Amino acid sequence: MKVLIYGINFSPELTGIGKYSGEMAEWLARAGHEVRVVTAPPYYPEWKIARGYSAVGFKREEIAGVDVWRCPLYVPEKPSGLKRILHLASFAFSSLPVMIRQIFWKPDVVVVIEPPLFCAPTAWVTARLSGAKCWLHVQDFEVDTAFDLGIIPFIWMKRMVSGIERWLMARFDVVSTISSSMLNRLCEKGVQSPVLFPNWADLSHICFDAAGRKSFRAVLDIGEDETLCLYSGNIAVKQGLEVLLDVAKRLPDCRFVICGDGTNRQALQDQADNLALPNVTFLPLQPLENLPAMLSAADIHLVIQKAGAADLVMPSKLTNILAVGGVAIATAEAGSELGQLGEGPYSCVYRCDPEDANALVNAITALNENHCFAEKLGSNAKAYADNHIAMNQVLLQFEKRLLRVTDVPD
Repeated sequence: MKVLIYGINFSPELTGIGKYSGEMAEWLARAGHEVRVVTAPPYYPEWKIARGYSAVGFKREEIAGVDVWRCPLYVPEKPSGLKRILHLASFAFSSLPVMIRQIFWKPDVVVVIEPPLFCAPTAWVTARLSGAKCWLHVQDFEVDTAFDLGIIPFIWMKRMVSGIERWLMARFDVVSTISSSMLNRLCEKGVQSPVLFPNWADLSHICFDAAGRKSFRAVLDIGEDETLCLYSGNIAVKQGLEVLLDVAKRLPDCRFVICGDGTNRQALQDQADNLALPNVTFLPLQPLENLPAMLSAADIHLVIQKAGAADLVMPSKLTNILAVGGVAIATAEAGSELGQLGEGPYSCVYRCDPEDANALVNAITALNENHCFAEKLGSNAKAYADNHIAMNQVLLQFEKRLLRVTDVPD
């Protein structure tokens, strides 16, 4: 089967959508399929083009058996609403001729990853002109998120853009997304029979590492009797990480590590410096080989989001936390997709209300004081990972559906 994957984020990005697109492409290549990817140079989450790549030139390379075509794009240092639109549009424009060229390769299926929605028309045209099926996979409802969280302040545009989004989605043979609540959102947008294609964890690599836990904490001079609260991932507006600084000030006996990069990192670090918080440490994004040790080192993982975001995006960091059996506090509304993971006898996260420092302080305190409950959450988290988000299990189901859609013999 010939699979053409089209999206702005890809390996070697370590977090977010690029991580999953890269792992998906490499898995399909190992399974014996021909895989091509049209993407941009790596820039996320730093919003800076990675060393060895260029923002202005085209590049073709091979990564783990995958044929990767890189297209230039505009990457703003400080992305605002308008700059984000220009950023996404620049990639859609530069990648257009490269995608059209793929028509002559005759792919069996074109898989386009949203965001950006800007790429959907080109993916659809490429699929139709080459006789391929077209599959839209929604990792993030970028339109809803941008307007609801104020990233794009032009509210008058929402109805028009949402109408275009609905029209485009209706053109695809398959539309998938990563959670049940996001499936419901697709149905509300008029998509018929959307497909669940969740994010995953590589359980062969991401697992609890006792030795790594000890060494990671030693480097930061964190004793085993201290509580390490870890946030690891993108540091941007939609996370609302300012609440962590308030919590750290009120829990001086806990250590807080904020690991990652993003558009809001410098502002958050400046704020922490102004507050002179000795129990807060910032770390750069860690390489993949260090990830199991860092995740294992944490006593409590912090999955922080603003109100209203829990059903628009599913935090990619959560899969790896579950894989190591991590004890996680998720800030999400009750009844949301993320919030439901904290409900019932098999809950695998501790839910508390978003943007509420008091609730977060109480949640950390409760887990510190009830070790049996914390251990149960960790056990449930590992069981959930084993049963629902193991990489091979998820991608085998994806491959089977691809084969059914394309009518390519197994």
